[in-house]
Amino acid sequence: MTTSYGPGSDWFRGTRARREGRIEADGVQKDVTLTDADGEINSEVDAAYRTKYGRYSANTIARITSPVAGSTTMRLVPRGGADA
Repeated sequence: MTTSYGPGSDWFRGTRARREGRIEADGVQKDVTLTDADGEINSEVDAAYRTKYGRYSANTIARITSPVAGSTTMRLVPRGGADA
C-alpha cells in the first residue's frame, strides 16, 4: 500500500524517476525540471504551511511539517524557451 504523502507515495516516486513536470498557475503553464531543494528552506516552507493550514488539527500540521515531509521538498526550475 502506498500513502498520499512522503517519499513512498506514487507521485513522489514518479517525480524522482522523471525529474520533470508541468505546472499551471493562473492560466500560465510552464515545463519544469524538478531538483532537490536545499534542506535549509524547510523552515520557511513549514512556516508557510502553518500559516495556510493552521486551522487544521495539530496532528495534520505535524505530519506536513515533519522531517519526512521535508525530505520531499523540491525546487521547480523552468525548462527551455525564451520565456522560461
